[in-house]
Amino acid sequence: MSPTATLAWQDGQPFSTTFGDVYFARESGLAETRHVFLDHNRLPGRFAALAYGEVFTIGETGFGAALNFLAAWQCFIEHAPEGARLAFASVEKYPLACDDLIRALSLWPELAELSEQLINQYRSLPAGFHRFVFDKGRVTLTLMIGDALERYAELDGEVDAWFLDGFTPSRNPEMWRPELFFLMAEKSAPGASFATFTSASFVRRGLADAGFAVEKVPGYGHKREMSHGVLTTPPEPAWRAPWYGRPAFKAKDKTAIIVGGGIAGASTAASLAARGWRVTLLERHDALAREGSGNPQGVLYAKLSPHFTPLTWLLLAGMGYSRRVLDTHLIDARCDWQPCGVLQLAFDDAETKRLKGLAEAGFPQDFLRLVSAADAGDIAGVPLEQGGLFFSEAGWLHPPALIAALASHPGITVRTASGVLELDHGNGLWTARASDGTLAVGEAVVLCQAADTVCFAATAHLPLKAIRGQVSELPATEKAPLKTVLCGEGYIAPARRGRHTLGASFNFERRDTELSADEHAGNLAMLAKLSPALFEGLDAGSANVETLAGRVALRATTPDYLPLVGPVADAQSLAEVYAALGNDATQKLTAPAPWLPGLYVNAGHGARGMVTAPLAGEMIAGYLENEPMPVSRALIDALSPNRFAIRALMRGKSRGKTRD
Repeated sequence: MSPTATLAWQDGQPFSTTFGDVYFARESGLAETRHVFLDHNRLPGRFAALAYGEVFTIGETGFGAALNFLAAWQCFIEHAPEGARLAFASVEKYPLACDDLIRALSLWPELAELSEQLINQYRSLPAGFHRFVFDKGRVTLTLMIGDALERYAELDGEVDAWFLDGFTPSRNPEMWRPELFFLMAEKSAPGASFATFTSASFVRRGLADAGFAVEKVPGYGHKREMSHGVLTTPPEPAWRAPWYGRPAFKAKDKTAIIVGGGIAGASTAASLAARGWRVTLLERHDALAREGSGNPQGVLYAKLSPHFTPLTWLLLAGMGYSRRVLDTHLIDARCDWQPCGVLQLAFDDAETKRLKGLAEAGFPQDFLRLVSAADAGDIAGVPLEQGGLFFSEAGWLHPPALIAALASHPGITVRTASGVLELDHGNGLWTARASDGTLAVGEAVVLCQAADTVCFAATAHLPLKAIRGQVSELPATEKAPLKTVLCGEGYIAPARRGRHTLGASFNFERRDTELSADEHAGNLAMLAKLSPALFEGLDAGSANVETLAGRVALRATTPDYLPLVGPVADAQSLAEVYAALGNDATQKLTAPAPWLPGLYVNAGHGARGMVTAPLAGEMIAGYLENEPMPVSRALIDALSPNRFAIRALMRGKSRGKTRD
């Protein structure tokens, strides 16, 4: 994991003690950024020439104190036409702590309005990908934490202009490796440019070897020379499994149908609407958030693995993004969003070992920290018998409130009581029909119906399974002033409007939504194990499980417990096109995947939807807009709806048949 930067402050400006170098010159840092990176990438003119809906992508090799990002954003505002968008991707091995970032950016009052927006979303940054959205979706920042070579190898996107930054090459040679220059070329769009403050000969040679035409020109101020240029000899594209790639899909009018009005559907609709799409959100019930997303309280937390599995990388990226979404949409709604923190308690030996492994994995302390039983009790406000991990930036939310806020975008038309029975495609358009006629027409359709996503012929092969979950509600009492979410084998949240939510059960046998006394009893037993003092303080032992309030919903999951996010291929054709994988799974086949044009899925989030579904909505938007993705390429592949069909082919078992 990446520790935060270690700074000294010299004459009021930040100085890296790790690299022995300044982040920028106090007197001329902003002017130098404009001269080197903006002017020598010709950004004012290129921004001005953008068409409506066009995305311009900048890649940067050292985020530092965000000066280059903010200067580029300001330049974009000044020169780009309305409707154009900016995507900024950057990498940082040692991110600044928030207090240091605030202090550094205070040196540039002319950037204060933009700096404030960044600071408001800037929290702990564990390793991996982090997506920020600004200016109602017009500007995105994908901040990759870790080694530049490793992270840029994982980036899925094409860069139009490069800011080749970092500390002086002699003090930070790893940032100026030839391998990175070749990666830049690989990730470049046709005609991509670059600029850098250095004119070191080995840097210029490395860039030239990677295919860039390099020119040495006057630098800024006391720096005699700098370098800039364009990519003239693109490398041969590296092979990528075509069944995991991006469909060659470009919408003409940017119209989309989203089927399902839960957190996945509302998040996807909001991400597309922010990019200028006109979205029709179809919900079969009489209101949004009537199924798995309708519980009175949901918890923003992540059960991570110290082994950094794909699920852990997804949860790390999703935690930060969901927190930023909540702070944007529900910042003043104290009854709907409480960043009160989450305590994951060590309820048995295996959990104790897992939590200790996470505590030793190098996460930022403000993201998670190990606490004793006594400290955990002080945090929670009730006595606890176990210690555990405290996630200080997590908390609980009222999911229906978030969904309503996401769906309120003027580009979204919500149609309730609109169950889709048929999906047809023709003449480049999808049509969603009910029994009494057409509900909506759009160039793209995204299915966000949890387990019911398989109700259509095109997606019937997807291995989604419904799991029943029941939460219970207990009245708050003065004897148990719970101040943070407690998690163990289940969870309980601090009171919302006088009631605590606890649960949730996992029942694989039942598919109904009637309340169960047995599942209430199971939730209460979980609470007794989690905190006997809280169980007693809430008078849970006196609760009548036959009349206890609660709610039942069905969640959807997959065999590998990862959601399905992305484009869908025709299952039967997929099996035919890649049948050779059954004989040799290592073959690098190149035939294009038989995509169903404009059909995408965002489903199977299980009990983690509040963490994973909003980020998945950004992924769908990334596919449809051909912009840099908010997660690594490996994670994109791991979430592909085609993965199970391809694995079956590799095992010699075709899954091209649809269900009866």
